[in-house]
Amino acid sequence: MTTTNVLFEIGLEEMPARFLADTEKQLEEKTIDWLQSLRLPYKKLTTFVTPRRLAVVIEGLAEKQSDQSEKAKGPAKNIALDQDGNWSKAAIGFTKGQGKTVDDIYFEDVKGTEYVFVNKYIEGATAEKLLPSFKEVILNLNFPKNMRWADKNLRFIRPIRWIVALNNQSVIPIEIEGVTSSNITFGHRFLGEKFTINDPLSYQKELENQYVLVDSKQRKQMIINQIEQLEQKEGWRIPVDEELLEEVTQLVEYPTVFFGTFNEKFLDIPDEVLITSMKEHQRYFPVLNNTDGLLPYFVAVRNGDDKHIDVVTKGNEKVLKARLADAMFFYEEDQKQSIEENNKKLTRMVFQEKLGTISDKVNRVVKLTSKLTDLLEVDQHTKTNAIRAAEISKFDLVSNMVNEFTNLQGIMGEKYARIFGENEQVAKAVNEHYMPRSANGILPTTIEGSIVSIADKLDTIIGCISVGLIPSGSQDPYALRRQAMGVLQILDDRGWTISVETLLQKAMEIYQEMDDVIKIEEGAESHIHSFFYARASFHLKQVTSEQDIIQAVLASGIGNISFAYKKAQVLTTKKHDQSFKDTQEALVRSLNIAKKGEYSGVDSNLFENEYEKVLYDNYQSIKPVVLKHLDQLDAESSIHTLSELTNSIHAFFDHTMVMAENEKLKQNRISLLKDIAALVYQYADLSLVEWKQQASS
Repeated sequence: MTTTNVLFEIGLEEMPARFLADTEKQLEEKTIDWLQSLRLPYKKLTTFVTPRRLAVVIEGLAEKQSDQSEKAKGPAKNIALDQDGNWSKAAIGFTKGQGKTVDDIYFEDVKGTEYVFVNKYIEGATAEKLLPSFKEVILNLNFPKNMRWADKNLRFIRPIRWIVALNNQSVIPIEIEGVTSSNITFGHRFLGEKFTINDPLSYQKELENQYVLVDSKQRKQMIINQIEQLEQKEGWRIPVDEELLEEVTQLVEYPTVFFGTFNEKFLDIPDEVLITSMKEHQRYFPVLNNTDGLLPYFVAVRNGDDKHIDVVTKGNEKVLKARLADAMFFYEEDQKQSIEENNKKLTRMVFQEKLGTISDKVNRVVKLTSKLTDLLEVDQHTKTNAIRAAEISKFDLVSNMVNEFTNLQGIMGEKYARIFGENEQVAKAVNEHYMPRSANGILPTTIEGSIVSIADKLDTIIGCISVGLIPSGSQDPYALRRQAMGVLQILDDRGWTISVETLLQKAMEIYQEMDDVIKIEEGAESHIHSFFYARASFHLKQVTSEQDIIQAVLASGIGNISFAYKKAQVLTTKKHDQSFKDTQEALVRSLNIAKKGEYSGVDSNLFENEYEKVLYDNYQSIKPVVLKHLDQLDAESSIHTLSELTNSIHAFFDHTMVMAENEKLKQNRISLLKDIAALVYQYADLSLVEWKQQASS
């Protein structure tokens, strides 16, 4: 099979860096799908992306589709032939439509009915004929934001300036909004020039000669290498934020790392402000000393070579100076205010239309914080600190600094709280109540921060769902899923014995007390519990991927999430443990039969055989031990002690007719099993587990 090499390049105005990685992924997937739909095999496909171009190189592409033979099904035989056995119009029309004649017809039985068939031979089309359809791949790329330019109708991420389309040395004809394909491309905007490409396989090398590294992985590694060289030369530590690294990689076509400096007076500003200002405004990396102290330097990436780098450095220093001067001004102005003044301003900031202002939210969080401190039985000093942290948890939202850098909320609250005289625990809690800030973010380190974080998140979740703002699909504007996971993560991390249901009830009570102010929608409580059940299920997937285990553990409610996590771990092991087979059979059989009657109490005087008495005595003996283990959150010991009933349960069933004709005996035996079931259910509903031992036995 003869093959060819193909190049497609779409040249554009500079695209936003944050869209490039996803665009390259789309380009690869859509090109692969396109080639598969054309039935054109290939050896290798490589995609490239820079701010000014999207490109695909296809190596070893078949020059022609493979030929195909297929049979086409027509009408049933009784329709294809008339009463005289002649071909009907239906049969003749079918064969003509397939490019055949009635002489090509044969019959085959399909589910008891004979149908007309003809064999078709389809000659494969040439790649040369098919390749122009790559235009549809380009037009089907999706972007978060599109634009139109001049009088054109096409909405695209940026205006298309040139198209390169080569099949070996031949230009593939493509036209998009007046831009026609050729073999001419452009190098770096300032360092390169217009030139001709004659070989698709030389694309990457020829662009590199024109100061364009089309491979984003190559650009990224080049940046990393230059930063590491700078660290070694200067004795610095330059922390590389992966998100920032990705962005600067996609901002340039030919990266050159350089550093500049700023006035040491700006080091009086908190490090977080300086770093945020450098990263968000200028895309700079901060510079640290060996003890992680911030130094008055910054590291940046230029789109070009190192010529006249001193001029570039001075320009960047001048811009950064203005930015840091603004930050210094904001920092000084914020300190002229007070926490009380800022809290008053929160009465004019809307949290959510139906839930009132930020100030209203703070008041609810304070009430819930107080309830939680009582539930957790913390000491008075911790309670006082937690309530104070809740009272001032949002005061920094009206500061100049947070208005400029929203991601510093809480961080600046901690800084300013110290400046305004709050104690260390309160100041830290103001920051920590936003934690975790992301799916796997850092959790609060203080008890106060943990309590206020839970209270704040629960208020948002309960409030939003109560007024009908329930997340659906990918829509979750208030990040309720993430906040619910945060609540569970904190509870798990702290190992607090308080149940999730109790927490929800305490939070809902606050809203129920405000029925005259906030209208709670019907069914809100059910939605809230279902929402947290789904999050708890997701949380337990960290320890087990088996949904039946999760359902078994959560059957009676979420309860203590930390203990639920431990029970899921233990049951996942037991599910695959052959030595646990007898125990699971005994306990599950007890659960199933216990469902067949009502509880009427156990009367030992009604026992007819020793096996009933032995089981009853064993149950009475292990019950306090199991409850003790459950109270101590000892998942392994709890199930181990329950397993001590195994032999007596099997003996009971072997020698006792539970569903006796005598109603009193029947109810007494079912009640005994119900007592056992109630104890097992406090651990998990083992009947929901799809036991592996059963499948293998």
